[in-house]
Amino acid sequence: MECGGLAAAFTSEPQVDGQPAPQTSKFEAAVIPARLRWLWLTLAVVLLDRASKAWFESQTVEGWHRELIHNFVYLVHSRNPGIAFGVFADSPSTTMRILLIVGSAAVIGALAWLFVAGHGGGSLTAAGLALLLGGATGNVTDRIVHGAVTDFFEVLLGSYHWPAFNVADSAITIGAALIIIDVLFFHKHHASDVTKQQAD
Repeated sequence: MECGGLAAAFTSEPQVDGQPAPQTSKFEAAVIPARLRWLWLTLAVVLLDRASKAWFESQTVEGWHRELIHNFVYLVHSRNPGIAFGVFADSPSTTMRILLIVGSAAVIGALAWLFVAGHGGGSLTAAGLALLLGGATGNVTDRIVHGAVTDFFEVLLGSYHWPAFNVADSAITIGAALIIIDVLFFHKHHASDVTKQQAD
């Protein structure tokens, strides 16, 4: 028994009640940071945005227009050389296109850094950043490949005509709203959680 105990003590595998302890795989040991688990949302936005734009580009022609909800929501096919919701749409110059691509790339880089390295905020902020990252990536891809962004939703609010938008624009808007809600209503809660973690 003593020899067996000494042999077990010097074996490379840990022993539990004389039996080899279950080994934890490298994959199980690598815990994915909570924020990075929201990357599926970024990927979903990019795929849905690209798929919807590809359908409208292949099935309709530019200028196509159809009423979806009477005097409220319309499906259209328009191309926007500017940024979200038609801003700078009247400036289709090459210089503006380059500036928008460079600016969008810088924004995507900043969002990616905040998403990966950010320590503030909770789940709403993480989801918001994931949506912003997906929306920005979807639109800049269009701008690089086609020189303009395909939009296909239009909304009328009474006499006001909301500029055409797409899935990426919607993701950007929702993402920004989630971050604002988290900052305004849950910031103190997150701050108290951080204080408790530091105290522990």
